[in-house]
Amino acid sequence: MDPWHSEASSLKKLTNQELRSLRGRGHQLKPIVLVGHEGITDAVLDAVDEALRAHELVKVKLLQSCVVDKDEAAQIFSKKLKAALVQRVGRTSLLWREKPEEEKDKAPARSQRKPTPS
Repeated sequence: MDPWHSEASSLKKLTNQELRSLRGRGHQLKPIVLVGHEGITDAVLDAVDEALRAHELVKVKLLQSCVVDKDEAAQIFSKKLKAALVQRVGRTSLLWREKPEEEKDKAPARSQRKPTPS
C-alpha cells in the first residue's frame, strides 16, 4: 500500500492527475492549523475538520515542540477525518476532503459579472 494514501482516504480514490492538481493548489496555501506540544487533541481534530469543511484543501503543520511523529500524525489526520493525504513535506501535511453535496448547495454562488455597455 502506498504510504501517502491511506485506506480511509480511498472513499474517493484520487487519480494522479487530481493529486498533481491538488498539490499545485496547495503550494500557495499557508498552514491553517498548527499542532504544538500537546499533540493531536480533540480540539486540533475539530479545528482541522472545520477547516476541511470550509476549504476542502488544508495544510496542517507540526511545530518543533510536537511530540507526535510526522508520518504518524499525517496518517491520524487522514484516518480520523476521512481525508486524503495529498502530500507531506517535512512537518507539513496537505489534506483534502470533498465537501458534502448539501454543503456545496449552501455555498453562495459566485456573482456573474454583467457586461458593461459600450
